[in-house]
Amino acid sequence: MKQPIKVTEAIFPMPVLLVATYNEDGTIDVMNAAWGTMVDRERVALNLTETHRTVENIKRTRGFVIQIADAAHVVEADWFGVVSGKKEPEKFAKSGLTATKSALVNAPIINELPIAIECEFIEYQSDDTGLGVIGKVLQTSVEADKIKDGKVDIEALKAIAFDPYTHGYYLVGQRVGEAFKDGMKIK
Repeated sequence: MKQPIKVTEAIFPMPVLLVATYNEDGTIDVMNAAWGTMVDRERVALNLTETHRTVENIKRTRGFVIQIADAAHVVEADWFGVVSGKKEPEKFAKSGLTATKSALVNAPIINELPIAIECEFIEYQSDDTGLGVIGKVLQTSVEADKIKDGKVDIEALKAIAFDPYTHGYYLVGQRVGEAFKDGMKIK
């Protein structure tokens, strides 16, 4: 029997997305954002408030890069979520990670993370039902050793998910079924 629990802010699992932008002085800003999703095949939505430096940067530079956090960088990913770039100007430098400027948008790609989704800013939705930052995906790139048979190898990726119920990070990876196929067994 299901038992009611405290209403939480999320549905499990939530992706651990690291959103990278450039500050006005050219330094790198990265934030951990669990409230993000695809709107369709070419657009992303990040449910972020306008008070974040990252959102200010996105609006100013018109671009951002979303990185998928992996288990090897859980400490850095959490650092980007617990420390504000407004209070810690050396936030990215202290992480020990490195970055390369995107050739498509005015934003950095974190070299050590396996997936980069380069996005062009479309709009910010701020009404009660707005999604926040909406971006157009220009390119997704993946480290070659994380590709198998021309597709992202989720097990090799070792992506992490955020659990809002216990505030934990969990490894994503074990395949348990075949989408668009297993359901047909019910026929």
